[in-house]
Amino acid sequence: MIDNLIFNVAQLLKDPVGATRTGDVAVELGHLTPDLKQAEDAPEAVLSGSVRLMRIDNGILAQGTLHAQVALPCARCLDPVSVPLDIELEEIFVPTINIVTGKSIAPEEEDQALWIDEKHILDLHEVLRQAVMLASPIHTLCQEDCRGLCATCGQNLNEGPCDCQPEPDPRWAALAALLSREPCEG
Repeated sequence: MIDNLIFNVAQLLKDPVGATRTGDVAVELGHLTPDLKQAEDAPEAVLSGSVRLMRIDNGILAQGTLHAQVALPCARCLDPVSVPLDIELEEIFVPTINIVTGKSIAPEEEDQALWIDEKHILDLHEVLRQAVMLASPIHTLCQEDCRGLCATCGQNLNEGPCDCQPEPDPRWAALAALLSREPCEG
């Protein structure tokens, strides 16, 4: 399992404002977002890119661009569709411990995913999970005019028609009975 989204930023917090560190990050999307359903038999997608951490007055600014190629099932026929995911990361992480005195700091930021913990660890997991979920398409189609699956037999209608006879709509039964009557002679 590839997963390197945790950074010890103790030294960076001691550095002057404007100091930076860069690093390459990679994580398997299945580990990051188990609810992002990949197409069956697809290789595990990896979200990767570089992240720059910069010391700012009130914490650490994390910036980066990450990419992944994901195989998602088509919403109509369930065939795998290759979809690019591009994530632009720009978040400010705030410390919970003063690096010099060791005293606790009550962060003004309510989102705990943006807190640097008491061991000066900056964790990108939750921030990237949310970004991936926002960047993921809601409705993926293999092609605009995808015909989907037959509701009766499950045949992929993009590959050809099936042999199923459509069930008559019972709401039209009275009209169908009128059509099937013998015409009167006269």
